[in-house]
Amino acid sequence: MNSQVSQKLISIAQIENILSPITESSGMPNEAYLSQEYFQFERDNVFAKTWACVGFASDLPKNAYVKPVDFMGMPLVMMRNREGEVQVFHNVCSHRGMQLVHEEGSIEGVIRCPYHSWSYDLNGNLKGTPHIGGIGQHKDERFKCEKHGLKALRSAIWMDLVFINISGDAPAFEDHIAPLVKRWEAFLGTNDLDLIRVAKTGSVFELPVESNWKLTVENFCEAYHLPWVHPALNTYSKLEDHYNIMFEDRFSGQGSYKYNLSATAGTHLPKFPSWPEDQLRHAEYVAVFPNVLLGIQADHAFAMMIDPIAPEKTIEKLRLYYVGDESLSPEYDACREATLQSWKVVFKEDVFAVENMQKGRHSPGFTGGVFSPEMDFPTYFFQQWLANQTKAALEGK
Repeated sequence: MNSQVSQKLISIAQIENILSPITESSGMPNEAYLSQEYFQFERDNVFAKTWACVGFASDLPKNAYVKPVDFMGMPLVMMRNREGEVQVFHNVCSHRGMQLVHEEGSIEGVIRCPYHSWSYDLNGNLKGTPHIGGIGQHKDERFKCEKHGLKALRSAIWMDLVFINISGDAPAFEDHIAPLVKRWEAFLGTNDLDLIRVAKTGSVFELPVESNWKLTVENFCEAYHLPWVHPALNTYSKLEDHYNIMFEDRFSGQGSYKYNLSATAGTHLPKFPSWPEDQLRHAEYVAVFPNVLLGIQADHAFAMMIDPIAPEKTIEKLRLYYVGDESLSPEYDACREATLQSWKVVFKEDVFAVENMQKGRHSPGFTGGVFSPEMDFPTYFFQQWLANQTKAALEGK
């Protein structure tokens, strides 16, 4: 989408208003939550230019395994090759653009296009071109196979999350995530994240939400709604026990000094070995812009990919992670399931709030809203990031 088209949906003046101090700022306008045109603009100018999450490495459970992904209308495929390396490719044949992979699963030989039977290995190399030079001529010196493999995207894996940079020119992922890694060394040391494990039970949950992706992030960032939307959670992690988190230009959220699910749900899971003994009830919840929500507690962590399906449809894809191989034993089955069920309750409670905010975006009487100068800072921080990305795109930077 060019800037002239996008400025019909949001103006520089509106952006400047969002970038005003919190007591004068309003949020993004309704069209940013309703318009298919704006949805595509965000894909190409917000998601594409940073590191966005498209899935989980644990969804590729063994070598020679593939999983197709539709990311904001873009057909992609995650592949774990025969050596175990994970890469992300555009899920289209180089010949005539046919979508290649339609179902996840193991690949015995090569990936074969159903149109003209061109084939690719799990590193994306073009290996077979039947009859390309005429009947029975499967090679042609005029055509160089090595130039026409699958198109790889720049990708990285961290905390089981698969990130891509569509534009190819974002700073290195290691630099992108480094401030959060540094922050969490206080809880996880330098190696504890290597211990996270996905269990066969108690780890996976997906929740469709009839709202724009941004509202799920905005809701996650703040604890202000806790007493009214999450009455159970507020009994063991109260509003007054929370603090705001904002750092660099791409991380915001909240923390709790008195998170205590283990006592409430009766769980007793293995703990991260580096977690300070005097902070066992401490927890932090950080959004990594644009579409990752993370949580760490002493005995488990979670990662949620916010999958934008359409302007008013999102899927929240949650993975709960436990600590070390011991946590996967049958001894902890009930504890893992209780932990998952507790988080299910929390995230399902948010659906009412988020979906009704989406409905409110259809009102001409709402023009982006206002912010509490104390309680809404993390959400305001996210809005500032959005506004800056949008402004750069509108100005052609």
